[in-house]
Amino acid sequence: MKRRILMLAMAGMLVLTSLTGCSSFNDDDVVVTVNDTEITADVANFYARYMQAQYETYYSAYLGDDMWSSEAEEGKTYEESVKDSVLEELEKMVLLEEHMEEYDVSLSDEEKQVIEDAAKEFDEANALEDKEKVSGTEKAVKRVMTLLAIQQKMSDAIQATADAEVSDEEAAQKSMQYVYFSYTTTAEDGTTQDMTDDEKADVKAQAEGFAEDAAAAEDFNAYAQEQGLETSTATFDKDSTSPSADLVAAADALNEGEVTGVVDTDSGCYVAKVTSLFDQDATNSKKQEIISQRQQEKYTETCDGWMDDADINVNKKVWKKIDFNDLSVTIKEESEEPYADSIQTDD
Repeated sequence: MKRRILMLAMAGMLVLTSLTGCSSFNDDDVVVTVNDTEITADVANFYARYMQAQYETYYSAYLGDDMWSSEAEEGKTYEESVKDSVLEELEKMVLLEEHMEEYDVSLSDEEKQVIEDAAKEFDEANALEDKEKVSGTEKAVKRVMTLLAIQQKMSDAIQATADAEVSDEEAAQKSMQYVYFSYTTTAEDGTTQDMTDDEKADVKAQAEGFAEDAAAAEDFNAYAQEQGLETSTATFDKDSTSPSADLVAAADALNEGEVTGVVDTDSGCYVAKVTSLFDQDATNSKKQEIISQRQQEKYTETCDGWMDDADINVNKKVWKKIDFNDLSVTIKEESEEPYADSIQTDD
């Protein structure tokens, strides 16, 4: 399974398209030094263009043609924000490579061959002029793929050291059935609008009548259906916020089989019945969620610690030359074959 994931990740590197402009740096220029390891401009450029392609393919329709010069956060453009992330990931990947032995991680001969074959495929599938624009030399492509493969395997290894023991008590989930009375109406064209105050009062009165009778009903769901209402289900603990934090707080205070009163919110009101104080399936899912969170935190904390301790020096003059506004890159999937995609230029 891991080998298959690795191959798919590499295949994703090989679908760059729509290129204009040219690079203004030497491939051997050093962009950043992490401890004793140098990341050269060709490697930094190829990885940056890959990340740029993700944004231009999936976000340009929302952010517009001038997306890279638009503001991503106060005082920082999208280009600056994404390039900061790219540089940090490159630095992190170098550190992951540096610490491989500590986690008994290595690339197998088969994985190395996959990288070798993919780099050759990319080299053969694209014109020299196009490859030069993204620094797509066989050497650079191979290096980026190697770093990405190491990152994936090291991530797995680091996350495997996280505490995977979660008790039923820690993950315990309750369950409820509930009916929602909305304070909005939907027109024929699908648009929604808020009800008037009088209409909201009528809805709340309906909810109050339902809550009173539902508390005495043997089957909450059946009674709701008799009233022409739709029942939904949810699992929760005291920290849950869906479907409503107020509803969760009300339900969490009840015993199994008890029904809340009307829980009023800005968007509508709820009435719920607690159906279980311990839902085993939901609890098991919560355990996995907790474990996944611990694993991610372990990976982040480990990498952050290495980054804090590392001697990192950035050549800002070279890094600035990798300009997203001068070169457009998007993803184009032309084939299901892993390495058959190519890059094209719009000159």
